[in-house]
Amino acid sequence: MKTVTAVIALGANLGNPRKQVEAAMAALNQVSGIRVKAISPLYLTKPVGLTDQPDFVNAVVLVHTTLSAQALLHSMLELENKLGRVRNVPNGPRMIDLDVIDYNHQTINESDLKLPHPSAHERAFVMAPLAAIAPYYVIGTHGSASTLAAKLLKAQPDAATIIEGDQN
Repeated sequence: MKTVTAVIALGANLGNPRKQVEAAMAALNQVSGIRVKAISPLYLTKPVGLTDQPDFVNAVVLVHTTLSAQALLHSMLELENKLGRVRNVPNGPRMIDLDVIDYNHQTINESDLKLPHPSAHERAFVMAPLAAIAPYYVIGTHGSASTLAAKLLKAQPDAATIIEGDQN
């Protein structure tokens, strides 16, 4: 199968979020059909939606994959389960979260997978890390990661802050 580029967002805010995000990044390279090509710095970010919870540690990785978009999604869900993800409260605290943000710039509209991720362009915790590793990566019709990150961080400067000393 053809190799394509995909964007995966990672986040955690329970337990030891930094270690959990780092473990998830390492585990991605162990998934058959996935090779990590770029890893963003880690960011400390404010929760979105349900705001009465701890801040998150977030990152983004670019991967090359031979998996289909659906197979990639299912691999991310399996990895979340292996790393202790429990889905209790929508947008609530979590041990780990792995979201497929983009798959080869394709538009996919299935019941369980919508790409590009419908709200990624509105989330500093996705756009700031993506801009750090792929500033010109375009998300759907919304623009480049760097343009979107700049706009989001101008509106809310403390929404995503690089964790000191983490310059991957």
